[in-house]
Amino acid sequence: MTKTRIAVVSTDSVSVNDHFGRAKRFLIYDLNDKLTLVEERPSESLSVGDPDHPFDAEKFERIAALLKDCAKIYITKIGATPAAKLIEMGIEPMVYEGSIAEIPVRKITG
Repeated sequence: MTKTRIAVVSTDSVSVNDHFGRAKRFLIYDLNDKLTLVEERPSESLSVGDPDHPFDAEKFERIAALLKDCAKIYITKIGATPAAKLIEMGIEPMVYEGSIAEIPVRKITG
């Protein structure tokens, strides 16, 4: 089975429970037959708290550099522009809310 790396946005290290734009860290997991936590990557939040804020391309590029080795990112919500930019990079945004341990491994790897 091919190894796959994913990123998860979580405030508690137990569940996928935050918006991409508010992420202050990304939990990075490797997948074989199970999820294995590799590291935590601190990040700056893309959002400035204003729902009408303009997209900050420079800030997004710094955040995206942290995710470049990931095939997917699990988040509860993501804006259309960041989602499209991640897809352009080959990273699939997965809107999911729930336990990290219950992320469906088979759907990711095969």
